[in-house]
Amino acid sequence: MGALREYLLSTLYLQSGPLVIAEAALTPSVPSACACAHNCLSQQLRPGAAAAAAAGVELAEAIMRRRFFPSLITTEAWEGFTFADLEIRIKESTDCYGAMLWPSALVLCYFLDTNQDKYNLTDKNVIELGAGTGLVTTVASLLGAKVTSTDLPDVLGNLQYNVSRNTRGRCKHTPQVTKLIWGQDLEERFPRASCRFDYILAADVVYAHPYLNELMDTFEHLCQDQTVILWAMRFRLDPENSFVERFQQHFHLELIYDLPSLSIKLYRANRKGRSLKTSSGAAA
Repeated sequence: MGALREYLLSTLYLQSGPLVIAEAALTPSVPSACACAHNCLSQQLRPGAAAAAAAGVELAEAIMRRRFFPSLITTEAWEGFTFADLEIRIKESTDCYGAMLWPSALVLCYFLDTNQDKYNLTDKNVIELGAGTGLVTTVASLLGAKVTSTDLPDVLGNLQYNVSRNTRGRCKHTPQVTKLIWGQDLEERFPRASCRFDYILAADVVYAHPYLNELMDTFEHLCQDQTVILWAMRFRLDPENSFVERFQQHFHLELIYDLPSLSIKLYRANRKGRSLKTSSGAAA
């Protein structure tokens, strides 16, 4: 694991792709690449920057340990993950951008799984926006939440397949998969008087797409006084920064996880005027 750690420390800090880098580190070419890059890095990094890079390495290693692949050739391509002490198999669909697994989802799953003392999801009403492959929905369900999993119509088939096969017979509450087009029919689909969520989960929902206004409207409608948003995102372009600035006009936003080596941040938020609280009800 030493070569892997050194290689990740070098390459992750230099802002290469996170999980691709971790996989590349397992190839035979790692030792030669590692020595040069790591020596260069150690000469340039200040102690604070080195510590930040090391933190990113620790997370990358932890995520990789939760990930596995079929040991034999199978008729269906899938990736495996271990969360909530259970194996989860996720099928991606390359035909649809939203049905692919993105790194922020792994970060959010890892956070939920390793912070159950502060964020106890048992019997909590949870909605996931942009559920994609369903990994976050699956993990939240395995941790005891009552989950409503939402995405666009063209994603629902693969989403339902992944969620069903990974939660059937394993969960206290059966997760519900449903269509949600951001900004449309929100009061009709989720009336504020009767539809209250303890948590809103979102991973990589902000990127260069034309529906950021609709996404903001959706957050505003679904987030009530008691709701906590847990939102992981990877910063790529200016739209991410602009959206965060707009988001802060309406919500109290707190950074709880900063991984500069992966360009990923994890936030929690709620409506302005309300202090952030953990699931136990205590102020965080």
